[in-house]
Amino acid sequence: MKKLSGKFWLALVIFSLTGQIAWVIENMYFNVFIYKMFKASAESISVMVAASAVAATVTTVFIGALSDKIGKRKIFISGGYILWGISILSFAFIRLDVIESIFPMAVNAMSVGVSLVILMDCVMTFFGSSANDACFNAWLTDITEGGSRGKAEGINSMMPLLAIIAVFGGFMAFDLDKAESWTLIYVIIGVTVILIGILGIFIIDESTLKREENNKYFKNIVYGFRPSVIKSNKPLYVTLICFAIFGISIQIFMPYLILYYNVSLKMDNYVLIMAPAIILAAIFTAFYGKIYDKKGFKCSVLPSCGLLILGYIILFVFKDIVLVFIGSLLMMCGYLSGSASFGALIRDCTPKGKAGMFQGLRIVCQVLIPGVIGPAIGAAVLKNAETVLNDDGTYSFIPNKFIFLAALVAALILVLALLLEFKLLKKESFKNEQ
Repeated sequence: MKKLSGKFWLALVIFSLTGQIAWVIENMYFNVFIYKMFKASAESISVMVAASAVAATVTTVFIGALSDKIGKRKIFISGGYILWGISILSFAFIRLDVIESIFPMAVNAMSVGVSLVILMDCVMTFFGSSANDACFNAWLTDITEGGSRGKAEGINSMMPLLAIIAVFGGFMAFDLDKAESWTLIYVIIGVTVILIGILGIFIIDESTLKREENNKYFKNIVYGFRPSVIKSNKPLYVTLICFAIFGISIQIFMPYLILYYNVSLKMDNYVLIMAPAIILAAIFTAFYGKIYDKKGFKCSVLPSCGLLILGYIILFVFKDIVLVFIGSLLMMCGYLSGSASFGALIRDCTPKGKAGMFQGLRIVCQVLIPGVIGPAIGAAVLKNAETVLNDDGTYSFIPNKFIFLAALVAALILVLALLLEFKLLKKESFKNEQ
């Protein structure tokens, strides 16, 4: 196994964590932002998540192929993070008072606010996906070739929960019902991402990717979608399909999770309750990645699914704070360890030297399909949910426990799909099936 330098691990931790903090703001708190500031409906939240997923997919397909064409990753990562931070800063100006001053004739300033957030979310996603989804992930695949992918993916996969801790902890100091709180939040996060992008110029080592002769850009874009490529890489595509089902299960409830804790369960102190669960799940995942390196995909992914399913059952059945904590812990452990297992196998299945070309395909299954289908299922489940009267006379929906039941059904479908995948991996004599 190739030994990876301390500089690599530093870059992995810093860029993965910062990127995930930015994604947490988008994936979990933009929902809270438009819910609290613009009284958005579940359907509007679903549309925003789906639009962002489409933007992420298209961006990753084109930019991933472009980074392969040029044979460089570092410039896209550092430059992308800088532009990503600038786009986050722009959200500081999306406030009702600003909207009303710019659009004095607007019939419904809140609807305009929702539309602006959705639009700028797509712009932010373009820069974020260019830097993180397309090029950082391709760089990680390039660098870890030859060993330690399970360990690296375990660290990479624990970052979403560490990011949640950082965001949850930081947000405790803010009153999220006030526009000025959101303004300060966007300034802090935006500036941080910009500074990390600048830091990347000095700490990221360019990958060993070799630029191929006759490397044609537009052929690279569609490379991963060609029938001949699919036929010759069956384990990769079956794994991606299973990963998409896994993502659908997560996205059914994830856009509404904080609102469920805060509005439905009335957990004003949900940060204090969730932080220990997140820390434990992150530590668990950091060590869990080694199971993949030692035992293979089957032995690592099945326990993850079991933890995920058990967490869903507890969250659906119980509302007691202690049991909600236990259910959330199990769900998060299953979510992150499952992501690590899928991520490591996908990297192992990716053809050598073509990581950038396949990042778009990965995002189709990791972001686009789950981001469109999952929130839509969640919105359908919440269509007839109870509502609460706001101080301004408007109504907001109250997320309910049935989002976890729907996620459970998707997780059970995933288990069936995995059983079929194991047969294929065995048939193909894939090295990681043990």
